[in-house]
Amino acid sequence: MTENDAEKARPAGDRPDAEQSAAWAAQPAPQQPDATGLGGHATPHTGAQQAYTPEQQYNPWSPQAQQTQAQQTQTQEHASQGPYTQSQQIPGQQTPFTQPGPSVYAVPQQRQAQKSTSGKLLAGVAAIALVVGGVAGGTVGYLTGDGSGGSAVNALDAPKPAQQTGNLPAGSVESVAQKLSPSVVELQVSGRSGAGEGSGFVLSTDGYVLTNNHVVEVAAGGGQIQAVFQDGKKGTATVVGRDPTTDIAVVKVSGVSGLTPVELGRSDDLRVGQPVVAIGSPFELTGTVTSGIVSALNRPVSAGGNGDQTTVMSAVQTDAAINPGNSGGPLANMAGQVIGINSAIYSPKSAQGQGGESGGNVGIGFAIPIDQARRTADDIINTGQATQTFIGARVQTAPTGGAQLGEITPGSPAEKAGLKSGDVVTKLDDRTIPNADALVAEIRTRAPNDKVKFTLSGDKVIEVTLGGQPVTPN
Repeated sequence: MTENDAEKARPAGDRPDAEQSAAWAAQPAPQQPDATGLGGHATPHTGAQQAYTPEQQYNPWSPQAQQTQAQQTQTQEHASQGPYTQSQQIPGQQTPFTQPGPSVYAVPQQRQAQKSTSGKLLAGVAAIALVVGGVAGGTVGYLTGDGSGGSAVNALDAPKPAQQTGNLPAGSVESVAQKLSPSVVELQVSGRSGAGEGSGFVLSTDGYVLTNNHVVEVAAGGGQIQAVFQDGKKGTATVVGRDPTTDIAVVKVSGVSGLTPVELGRSDDLRVGQPVVAIGSPFELTGTVTSGIVSALNRPVSAGGNGDQTTVMSAVQTDAAINPGNSGGPLANMAGQVIGINSAIYSPKSAQGQGGESGGNVGIGFAIPIDQARRTADDIINTGQATQTFIGARVQTAPTGGAQLGEITPGSPAEKAGLKSGDVVTKLDDRTIPNADALVAEIRTRAPNDKVKFTLSGDKVIEVTLGGQPVTPN
């Protein structure tokens, strides 16, 4: 569970045959005006629309229609006073039987000459108009796209937009990144047992940097640590102190000044679902920013990778992308305040069945709550040594749930409070304790001398004053 720091009938407009044309031509054209605008004609008394039968249709291909059309055309030619010739049409006029020309979108002549037209005729005219429009559209498109007909528009010729100069939106990922990035450090570590890299963040102007113990422990026995800042500056760092039980360490970068410290937030008021931002150096990609939410709180997680209770912490779970190299970097709220230290990821077994771990982000990462990290870092800077909170009892998961106490250390806080071997703790204050790891993690989030209430099976409540003891690094 811990990351290693070393990815779906006849078409309208067809010409009728001779027999149909003769039948249509024998019918008189309707005389009532179209009072509905829907292609029917109104009765003199009711105004109700009547549908035409085929026998009432006006046939545009009959001899009478052709003669009427010729007369209309001749009349219009004599009546025109403008510069229009026989080969041109007056704008706003078009016959559906001619080839499309400049007045392609004009009203058909047939509708001007014959006010009362049948529903089928209107349908036919509409269909013809659509066909004409389609041809015209193609023509217009061809003329527009022709390089010789007009100037082309090219995005490459457009000027650049104005530079962004306004203030960043408060509470945005961008604003958090701008605020925190100058304070995030890449740590390149080497020692006798190997080399690796991770992240950290600046606590003070004179070079104190907070990170994970597992990032720097390879250099604890005389190895080397190089700090690389956002602006590319580098400096040598040494370990001030570290706590394997909480996976926290502090290093000091020498020869630097005027650094930008982070702003520390608080983790006791975090809410599931609130947005967060993670910054670090995954896979040596310095200054990488990812975002997500708080996925869960108070997750018992083994911080150091040993898989035992010595490194269990009560972690903040997030889906912000965390990968090898992010360890030790900050997890921040949208005000740019650090609320956790990215420390571990859940790495399922590889799909190839090799038994190894994928080592990459799957949307489940864990951070040490900043309230706990702040206390430990303060102890290390002031005394050179971390202080661990304890009760002095072995603990295991009870068969029925809860944390069952085992051997009690004489003179320990557990003994002084009256706890006994075999007691099963089901709650610590108002926090439910489902197993042994949950109890250990909850105790470590508290400070020495804090008073807490243990609820035992059977609803018995005992108050315990927590103890503290120095941590000896391995």
